[in-house]
Amino acid sequence: MSAKLSRRRFLVISAAALGATAPAVRAAPVTWRGFALGAEAHLTIHAPPPLADQAIAAALSQLRQAEQLFSLYNPASALGQLNRTGVLRNPPPRFLDLTRLCTRVHAATAGVFDPSVQPLWQAAARGEGISTAARLAGWHKVSVTEQTIRLAQGQALTFNGIAQGYATDMVRAALGRLGLERVLVNAGEFAALGGPFRIGLADPEHGIFAACSLKNRAVATSSPGALQLHGAAHILHPAFDRRPKWVTVSTEAASAALADAASTAFCLMSEGEITAALARLPAGTNATLLAQDGSVKLLR
Repeated sequence: MSAKLSRRRFLVISAAALGATAPAVRAAPVTWRGFALGAEAHLTIHAPPPLADQAIAAALSQLRQAEQLFSLYNPASALGQLNRTGVLRNPPPRFLDLTRLCTRVHAATAGVFDPSVQPLWQAAARGEGISTAARLAGWHKVSVTEQTIRLAQGQALTFNGIAQGYATDMVRAALGRLGLERVLVNAGEFAALGGPFRIGLADPEHGIFAACSLKNRAVATSSPGALQLHGAAHILHPAFDRRPKWVTVSTEAASAALADAASTAFCLMSEGEITAALARLPAGTNATLLAQDGSVKLLR
């Protein structure tokens, strides 16, 4: 497997490979593939074709809404407007909900999860010095109320470490409202409605290093080395004073958004720091850590 293969693409292949080895217990599911928020999206729907068609339509509607809210590259998205003007008045409920989840994970990870790293990311991508950009970072500088979200001067946000998971949750909730009972949603991260589904936890270089069984739960995986910014990993600490401590982290939680944010932060945290963060996160959240030497740790 080429090391240049994207981590998300590898996850899709890994899940399919594990699923192919499981004994068939029901009729073949309906599947759909597409793209959302820059990642490959995939649905595995155990339902009659007419209901599966409704599910796909509902999923596409949710993914379009997620793009309109959280896309970093669409200037017309709610995030694009916030970054361009520094203020978002009357934020949509889901945008507000996501920012509040960011605040909770920021606190649980002692500030390591921080969507305000976008100026650092841009500077690192251009190969520029980051001292000025690092001074702009700080989620505590972002003002969030029901009426207005306001950035400090020079700030910009990225939800790339949480939005794919949030979109996955949006799709799963919509399909649950249709009465579906067994669906695997992948909109950049995995969430199961019903189950169980067997998911491979994969690293672009090491391959599948562990597996999990999802039933009404979610799993998200982050690999810092999947994208390099002039020699630096693309997952950045807000103070730019830490390098990744793990080559890949998978986090399992009740929601894909929580799993996504936690896996992003955990890449930059020590084993002890992750253990402390897990104690502050909802019960049942766990992390599988892949070290550079190929060893694997499971923390609960």
